Amino acid sequence: MTDTPPEITTIGSRIAYRNRWLQVREDEVQRADGSRGIYGVVEKPDFAVIVPVEADGSLHLVEQYRYPVGGRYWELPQGAWEQAPEADPIDLARGELREETGLVAGRMVHLGHLFLAAGFANQGYHVFLAEDLTRTDTALEVEEQGLVTRAFPRAEVIDMIRSGRIKDATTVAALSLVDLHRPI
Repeated sequence: MTDTPPEITTIGSRIAYRNRWLQVREDEVQRADGSRGIYGVVEKPDFAVIVPVEADGSLHLVEQYRYPVGGRYWELPQGAWEQAPEADPIDLARGELREETGLVAGRMVHLGHLFLAAGFANQGYHVFLAEDLTRTDTALEVEEQGLVTRAFPRAEVIDMIRSGRIKDATTVAALSLVDLHRPI
C-alpha cells in the first residue's frame, strides 16, 4: 500500500440494506478524471478459515448446503462472529474449528490475511493452520443444520478441487497459502 491519494473519492454514502450478517452501502463517487458514479459496497466482518491437518497429513473438511448456490459443497471450516466482529482472529479460528468439526488444535499458526472479493466487498479472512488436533463435541449453529465433517487424504482433496467437488475459492486460496508457507 502506498501513500498516494485515493483514485476514487467518496462524495456521499447511504445504507441501501442491512441485516444481521451484512450491510450494503451505496456510495456516490468521483474518479480521478472528475467523472462521477455509484459504487455498491458489501460490508461484512472478517472471518477465519482453518486448515486442520492431522499428523498423517490428512485434512478435515466440512460439507454443508450453501443456499446462494443451491448445493452442498466441501470446504475448509470457516466463519465469523457477527455479534463480536472485533474478536481476536485466533479466538475466532479456535471457536469456529471446534464449533464445526469438534476439533481442538494444540497449535495454531496464522498464515496471512486475504480479501474475499475486493471488487465489491470489504470482507477479508485470516488463514490459520491447525495442528496437534484432539476431538471434542461440535456446537453447530441453527444455520449450520446438516453440516458434516470428515478427514480426507491431501491427494483426495486436490482431486476434489480438480473435479469441481470443491468449488469454494476461499478453500483453494487457503490451501495455496499453506503450501507457500510450508507444504504439508
